[in-house]
Amino acid sequence: MLLFLSLRWTPSHAQQPTVSDILSAQEWFRYEVSYGFFTLGWVEVFMMPDTLYEGQMHHHLVTRMISNERLPLIGYEQDEFHSFFRLNDEGLPITSLFWKDNWDEEKPKEIVYAFDRTRNQVRYKEEDDTEGALDLFEPATAGHVVFVYSRLFAGSEYRTQLPVFVSKKLGFLDFNHSSETELREYQAFDALVTTLKTTGSTIDIAGPFGFSGRFDAYFLNDELRVPLEARVKMFLGSAVVTLIEYRRTPSSTAN
Repeated sequence: MLLFLSLRWTPSHAQQPTVSDILSAQEWFRYEVSYGFFTLGWVEVFMMPDTLYEGQMHHHLVTRMISNERLPLIGYEQDEFHSFFRLNDEGLPITSLFWKDNWDEEKPKEIVYAFDRTRNQVRYKEEDDTEGALDLFEPATAGHVVFVYSRLFAGSEYRTQLPVFVSKKLGFLDFNHSSETELREYQAFDALVTTLKTTGSTIDIAGPFGFSGRFDAYFLNDELRVPLEARVKMFLGSAVVTLIEYRRTPSSTAN
């Protein structure tokens, strides 16, 4: 198992962002999910206003997934994933509450993971209505916060590991971040952009935010390390998640 960063983390490169940098940009993302020639659906990612949870202020991350109902055998699906998270003493995001709303089946909070640091436990409720508790392992998350975590190290040459609680167990995401750059084209930008690549793999996890197998991810080589693309291995080929729309407030020009 890779070592976690045990001291207060500070960027080793002037352009590597902090969580505060990312949150202050007030970003909105829209991705297209494809498999070969087929568009499986779309994903939106955005922050809601901070909220008070169990006596502490938390950041609120939302991901909305909508399927391409025109594809045979898929039909209409709309799921929303929410995370309340804050920063630990090392400046890393840790989750306090994660839940999934299954809106197409009218099942709010179909999945819930609550992180109880007083009892050192993660309490969960899953889609099959089973409930239970697991021992807490820091910096704990239910996977959703990987969208923020991965940006902190993109381009750093670090190898990092993130614990993920999903599907009633603990797993890990391993990352290998490279500082090598590559010009790539994305619909969200008017011209070629300079990107940084992160490769990785999963250990003992599967699901929408606990995807299994090897993966590649590309980030914009700018001050915020904007997530541009993810390629996730599947049984045949790869599912590709590609940025097609991006907004930032206050606005700034991409590299």
